[in-house]
Amino acid sequence: MSKKKKKDRKVFDPAVDTGEGRPVYARVAAGDVNDRFSGYPSSGLTPRRLARIFRSADEGDVHDQMELFEEMEEKDPHLFSQMQTRKLAVTGLDWEVQPFSDSEQDKKVADFVDAQLKSIDNLDDIFIDLLDAIGKGISIMEIEWDVDVSGANVIKDIEYVHPKKLIWDSMTDEMKICTREYPGGVSLPENKFVVHRYKAKSGHASRSGVFRTVAWMYLFKNYDIKDWVAFCEVFGMPLRLGKYNAAASESDKAQLMQAIYSLGTDAAGIVPDGTEIKFIESNKTSSVKIYELLARYCDEQTSKAILGQTLTSDSGGGSYAQSKTHNEVRHDLTEADAKALAVTIRRDIIRPLVEYNFGYGVPVPFIGFDCEQAEDQKEVVDIYRTLVCDMGLAIPESHIYKKFNIPKPEDGEAVLKPAVLQRLPTQEPLVAHSLKDDAPDAQGEIDRMADVALRQSGQMFEDMMQPLLEITDKAEDLETLRETLKDEKELAKLYGQMKSPELTDTLHQALYLAELVGRSET
Repeated sequence: MSKKKKKDRKVFDPAVDTGEGRPVYARVAAGDVNDRFSGYPSSGLTPRRLARIFRSADEGDVHDQMELFEEMEEKDPHLFSQMQTRKLAVTGLDWEVQPFSDSEQDKKVADFVDAQLKSIDNLDDIFIDLLDAIGKGISIMEIEWDVDVSGANVIKDIEYVHPKKLIWDSMTDEMKICTREYPGGVSLPENKFVVHRYKAKSGHASRSGVFRTVAWMYLFKNYDIKDWVAFCEVFGMPLRLGKYNAAASESDKAQLMQAIYSLGTDAAGIVPDGTEIKFIESNKTSSVKIYELLARYCDEQTSKAILGQTLTSDSGGGSYAQSKTHNEVRHDLTEADAKALAVTIRRDIIRPLVEYNFGYGVPVPFIGFDCEQAEDQKEVVDIYRTLVCDMGLAIPESHIYKKFNIPKPEDGEAVLKPAVLQRLPTQEPLVAHSLKDDAPDAQGEIDRMADVALRQSGQMFEDMMQPLLEITDKAEDLETLRETLKDEKELAKLYGQMKSPELTDTLHQALYLAELVGRSET
């Protein structure tokens, strides 16, 4: 069967589309319009119903559990905010594809994979969808394979598949996916799906998501918010009490009740003469605090479960040291999430790309996320200067460019240069021991610095005089040399060649330090 027919085939056949040796071009589960509909299991949620949903998930049917988890994010702004913070902390990191080794073949493979990943327009959205496993325990996405003009198997898109379609076989515990053609579940074809798992705790994948723990806090907060809203509806406005005399007719009573209702909605009404209406203010501040405290407590427990702390996510007290420590805990979670995501991408995205285009057994490149926290760039520069100048450590230039995120100059590109070249690390500093307790007197110190400056400037002076020495060697006699030096153009050219920033810097340092020593004696 030709590749064109593979690409155009719409119906997935598990007997044919196994994914062994070639991509599965037919769509399996992504793009189902039924994914947008839900049974809304959170409506009327009770502890007994929540436990029943979890028991069904334990038996392999996670449909209601996954729908509930989706609703939890939609209905609880705090939960949504914490999950967004956790996910965006990873998607905001820089990433790069790293070759398996330094061989030319492995570098070629890594360049191909890097180009393929960068050609996917919605790659950040794909990362967000994969990180959905943090809450649900598992996230699954379907790869849409294609063939480019060169005949290479490439990834056209990676689409989100709702995890409610997953089911675990009761006999073999094999994870299967339910489709319209196969509602009972079908095995996942090889190299067709990206399956990202998150282990918030040990156990089965259907129970390892953070939302299994957060669901109880969501339930209790739900009860609390409902009661709080009812409380505000009843006690938010003063009680309107109407009084009528014993001789009032049923019509008078009905008219009084209608007036009370009107005062609540329209703030206007009429009553017969002699009828009394009183407004009784409610004083229930203690009850309000109880509702608020319970809601805040549930939010704090949710923050602990998702971010590992509360000081960087909830308002409240806390010292700067505590906040800094808690932020480091958050960084640990981000680093763990990034490493887990990198493992999934390498296994389910990069490996199939390599196998289909370079063959089986070819080393698979790595993908890495830059999880390093911001550093003091000045301190880092001092460390590298010590390693190179004092310890003589050989550091590749490519590492420095990468470390400081500096683009490497291309051939012929203009680059910045220092105004004064740095002295060689082997040179003796002019003020080697001027601050020591046994430093000599002022004149002795100046003499010593002069000796050091002469030793340092010897080679510099020779280099500076080299253009003049070359002209002297070329001159046939003294008269020819004299005529050459009289030529203003030749002389200006010679002066330009005899500039020595190193010698100038040494002289400046010597004069400056001598001035300081002299002033210290006055």
